[in-house]
Amino acid sequence: MKLNNISKITGKIVLESGLHIGAGDTELRIGGTDNPVVKHPHTNEPYIPGSSLKGKVRSMLEMKSGLLALAGDGKPLGTKILQKLSGNQQDQQQAEAMRILKLFGVSGADDQENVEIGPARASFADSFLSEESKKTVKANQQSYFEVKSENFINRIKGTAENPRFTERVVAGLKFDFSISLKEMEGDEDLLNTLLEGLKLLEHDALGGSGSRGYGRVRFEFDDETISKQFAEIQLFS
Repeated sequence: MKLNNISKITGKIVLESGLHIGAGDTELRIGGTDNPVVKHPHTNEPYIPGSSLKGKVRSMLEMKSGLLALAGDGKPLGTKILQKLSGNQQDQQQAEAMRILKLFGVSGADDQENVEIGPARASFADSFLSEESKKTVKANQQSYFEVKSENFINRIKGTAENPRFTERVVAGLKFDFSISLKEMEGDEDLLNTLLEGLKLLEHDALGGSGSRGYGRVRFEFDDETISKQFAEIQLFS
């Protein structure tokens, strides 16, 4: 298996609504929020972990493929899905499964016998605040964060109960993103599949509480050709 090329897809992730990617902070602070967002330990600025971006893009592609029900275990697709797909009628699904496995890789514990997947082709870097956003926030003496109060509404009494305070990164900020894409000998074009996953994410949400309006994002690409290709993708025909 020969590596032919490595390309980079770069640009901006624009927050269209407040974003919450949890920090997993179990320490209770007096006067703090119940649900803080992940922050850089040195600068205390918000960032988007590459793992969060990769995981959501992969899950959206797997959902669209229709293969999750066939896999049946709720886990990310592995090589076992290929063993369940056989016959001419399923060639398209098998090809789609191979593209997902090649883009995102498989677990080391996955049985790869007679299946040549190779290394994950897509590598997602952490996305940090753009210089433009930093300057705007500092110039206007604004904050990167907001605290949103949420309640449970008692249907009988009509009263709000169990208040919870969730920290969000404010809408309007931009983050620099970078995705490296390896091209191995014999690979089909995986760029379009990757862009399709990013487009699906635009239609869904990044981070937690997406059903409540959090995490709406938009992608801006540095490369005009990729930007045009992204705009022309039709998700559901």
